[in-house]
Amino acid sequence: MNIHDPAAELRSNVATPFERAHAMPVSVYTSEDFLALEQEHIFAKSWLCAGRADALKEPGDYLTMEISGEPVIVLRDRDGVLRAMSNVCRHRMSILLEGRGHVRAITCPYHAWTYNLDGSLRGAPAMDMNTSFCKEALGLPAVRCVDWKGWIMVTLDPDLPEPHETLKEMDDLVGYLPMEEYVEVFREEHRWNTNWKILAENFMESYHLPMCHGGTIGGAVDLKKMTCPEGYPGFNFHHILKDDSIALSIAHKDNTVLEGEDRYRTWLLSVYPSLMITLTPGYFWYLSLTPDGPGHVRILYGGGLHPDFTKDDDADQHFATLKGLLDHVNDEDRGCTERVWKGMQARHAVPGALSHLERPNYEFATWIAGRIPT
Repeated sequence: MNIHDPAAELRSNVATPFERAHAMPVSVYTSEDFLALEQEHIFAKSWLCAGRADALKEPGDYLTMEISGEPVIVLRDRDGVLRAMSNVCRHRMSILLEGRGHVRAITCPYHAWTYNLDGSLRGAPAMDMNTSFCKEALGLPAVRCVDWKGWIMVTLDPDLPEPHETLKEMDDLVGYLPMEEYVEVFREEHRWNTNWKILAENFMESYHLPMCHGGTIGGAVDLKKMTCPEGYPGFNFHHILKDDSIALSIAHKDNTVLEGEDRYRTWLLSVYPSLMITLTPGYFWYLSLTPDGPGHVRILYGGGLHPDFTKDDDADQHFATLKGLLDHVNDEDRGCTERVWKGMQARHAVPGALSHLERPNYEFATWIAGRIPT
């Protein structure tokens, strides 16, 4: 096998049946060339999550993101419509907005060209003497953007089927939990020293919980009782039954809709390529991942409450306790995933056999392999 062809190594890897499968080849994580293929064929051609729709409540509220190096603005326009558009000025190509915030109009910080919230060019100083200038032709190019169950999903691909089509099976699994009604309480951005796939895989399996999370939630996990069902074309999943030892992890006492185990079930949903959602009857949290070179990942980390708990007088106190736990768990995951990245630099780094509890990792590898051209 050509060790300089990570795509070929990955295809060979996933050609093995799951019962005899190994982890992905090291080159798939460490190769700059393979990352370039991922950017072109995965990130530029997938629905990516920019966070929660309720983070942009008012007209003029905006956030920014990058997709495969393409700067994008997501905002509420004057009619309350969620929009995405290029974040590059049509004059001398300056970046227009950074971070997140609120604007009445989009004004270029370089030469003050100004755009309306629908992306149309409102004004451009001192352009009246250039006969080629046409204001109507110089709006910001639109980028596809939809609200899928309360998630802001954005893609550069004009022909990609919408998330409600590619993720339709999710309704059968978690449709009884109204994701679109959950309320975001926090949103943060982090950058870790690991490959984006290492972190994605870490979320997809709970095999690591007893050891990696020994200081927090690991003691509550019984690997013998854990199963990992087969996933679907657009996502994989597994679930855990929890008790009330973790604040907000079970249904609100006044909730009369959820019954039986549905009052206790926590779902771990991995939407390809890079949206990871933990969904419970009381709260949710998520990671949205963007590669930053082979050895770094940018992370959008957020979470919030089921609507039942937003009306509870004690919700703020409970969520503060929960947020402390989530932050601690996140710190443990950072340590584990950064050690994996460091280990991959070793000359003796060789992928080992997968546990039956790592089926989602195998499905993820298969999904990636199917999108990288031969």
